[in-house]
Amino acid sequence: MRFQTPLEPATLLRRYKRFLADIRLADGREAVAHCANPGSMMGLAEAGMRIWVEPNDDPKKKLKYGWRLVEHGDGHFTGVDTSAANRVVKAGLEARAIAGLEYDVVRPEVKYGEKSRVDFLLQGGVRDIYLEVKSVTLMRTAGLAEFPDSVTARGLKHLQELTAMVSQGQRAVLLFLVQRTDAKVVSVAGDIDAAYAAGLRAALAAGVEALAYDCVIDPQGITLGKPLNLQL
Repeated sequence: MRFQTPLEPATLLRRYKRFLADIRLADGREAVAHCANPGSMMGLAEAGMRIWVEPNDDPKKKLKYGWRLVEHGDGHFTGVDTSAANRVVKAGLEARAIAGLEYDVVRPEVKYGEKSRVDFLLQGGVRDIYLEVKSVTLMRTAGLAEFPDSVTARGLKHLQELTAMVSQGQRAVLLFLVQRTDAKVVSVAGDIDAAYAAGLRAALAAGVEALAYDCVIDPQGITLGKPLNLQL
C-alpha cells in the first residue's frame, strides 16, 4: 500500500480529542493534522516526536494533513493510521501472501453476527473464513507488541461473533497486524483489558484461529511483512 501523496516530515506538538494533532512542519509552520487512531496511542504521542504526515488538497476536507507514521530514533517506524491495516491485509490476501488464507474470493465488510461487519469473508474453499484484523501499535517492552492499547468492548464483541461462526461450522481467524518494524513477538495486554484477554482465551479454546504479521514501513508506503510469533 503506497501513500497516495508523498509524506512530509513534521514534529508532533500534541495530540488531543483523540483525532486531532498539532504539528510543526519542516519549514516551521504549524498545522492541525487528522489522527486516524481511536486508541490511546501509548508511547506514540509524546511531544517532540518525529512524525510523517500526508498532505491533501481536497476542498471537502477541513484538515489538510493526515498523520501516518512515527519515526523512532533507531530508524524504525510505526504506522498510526488504524484504517491502513485492512488495506494492507487486503493486498496481502489478493496476492495470496498469507499462509492458510489463499482463497479466490475476498469480500470486505460483509454483514454478520448482530449488527456487525466482518473485515473480510473469504470464499471458494471447503469452508468460508471469517477474518477480523486488529492493528497493533503498542510496545512497552523492546520487541514485544501488545494488543489492545486501551479497553475495547468492540474487540470483545468481535471475538464472540467469531466464536459463533466456528459453532456454525465455519472457520474464524483473528489476524494481528503489527504496524511496527521493531516487533518480534505479539501478546495481549491483559493488564489494560482483562475482559478482552479472557475473551480471547475463550475464543481460541472454541476453535478461533490467530495469526500475526508485521509490516514493512517507510515514508513511501506500508506492505505486509513476515509472520510473527504469538504468546497468547
